[in-house]
Amino acid sequence: MTDIEKLVAIEAVRQTKARYFRLMDTKDWEGFAAVFAPDATVDYASENPAASNFKASGAANIVALVRQIIGEALTIHHGHMAEVEILTPTTARAVVAMEDLIFWPAGARNRTLHGWGHYHETYERVADRWLIKSLKLTRLRVENT
Repeated sequence: MTDIEKLVAIEAVRQTKARYFRLMDTKDWEGFAAVFAPDATVDYASENPAASNFKASGAANIVALVRQIIGEALTIHHGHMAEVEILTPTTARAVVAMEDLIFWPAGARNRTLHGWGHYHETYERVADRWLIKSLKLTRLRVENT
């Protein structure tokens, strides 16, 4: 790949991650599913033993899991400082710093969550689209109320 092709690919990966955050926060589940490769895997468990079941494989199962976790909550996700490495013309990996705020409706088990951490991801180019192939969220800090 030329340097220009790599830069174009890096920007495409960053755009995919931006869509991931926006589509989750706006609860556009059809669009959210479309940012994942069909055989994608996610691990949102971090180091929290209570969240050990926060893993899924396959775009449809990932959407179902995320809907289960955030339900009717208002979510605000920010991704920062994406480090993207293009490995081949069809594969990439990235580390994205993140911050999230989650506000659950009255009567929910938790009221709020404010967290900071990193997404560790791989991407796959399918046709002309870069899709999330694997995702693992690690957290540096979480504040719950």
